[in-house]
Amino acid sequence: MSQSPFDLDHDSAYEQWREQKLAKTPRTLDELVVEINNPLDLKPAEHKALLERCQRANMAIYVSRAGDNPSKDIPTNMGRSFGLHTLDHNPGADEDAITSLTVNEDAQHKEFIPYSNRPIAWHTDGYYNHPDRWIRGLLLHCVHPAQEGGENDLLDHEILYILIRDRNPAHIRALMTPDCMTIPAHVVAGEIRRPERSGPVFSVAVDGSLHMRFTQRSRNIHWREDAATTAAVECLNELLRTPSSWHVHAKLESGWGLISNNVLHTRSGFSDGEQPRLLYRARYYERMRVT
Repeated sequence: MSQSPFDLDHDSAYEQWREQKLAKTPRTLDELVVEINNPLDLKPAEHKALLERCQRANMAIYVSRAGDNPSKDIPTNMGRSFGLHTLDHNPGADEDAITSLTVNEDAQHKEFIPYSNRPIAWHTDGYYNHPDRWIRGLLLHCVHPAQEGGENDLLDHEILYILIRDRNPAHIRALMTPDCMTIPAHVVAGEIRRPERSGPVFSVAVDGSLHMRFTQRSRNIHWREDAATTAAVECLNELLRTPSSWHVHAKLESGWGLISNNVLHTRSGFSDGEQPRLLYRARYYERMRVT
């Protein structure tokens, strides 16, 4: 990791990467949006345009003519087009590992906020997974939007890394400790459904890419109890809640989707009309293939 821009002892590599990253990262929603015709038959020019956004911002938003077509082949094909293949079979997902995000009050889903109409604070997906199953690629495809609300704020985690490191590199060091953030075990009727999971907020993958696991939830989370971690988390949360040109706000409409390297995102509360809000969520263990 000696030449990595994420090595706190290698400032020259960081400064070079930082300059390039800030110069190329989009600052408006329009810069992230690509219009495509048929997401089941992505054309080379459409793929190239989406790829260019993902290379710059770790994400892109596609606006397609699919409308409210409920085919799950859409997210599957879009993911495959960018090298995303290995889906996470999380407990709330459908049998095909694609998750139908809609209000669901059955016993399996009702205790989890993504299946309600409540807001969800800043997070990356799969922060409670084992390191072997960390989520590196994330795709959301909208079939039906909410009548009101259900919007997303988005932030490239690499930009947040820069903002934090520029404030104080010691904050990054604290957020990279192996036991920085712990999610307690999920226990139902005395049965452990998911064991306790500890890990860093920021880490560097084998391929040299930056990974982030984070949730802004205040319940059922334990932070390492030391002054350095407390200060780092306070800085992180301050930067998330402070509007900036790096924060992007969007509402996915029918036929629209987000493809990303599991960037930070939120969801506002919402209310349904005659058609319930329905998004498909695909979580992948790979990052997008952007080279």
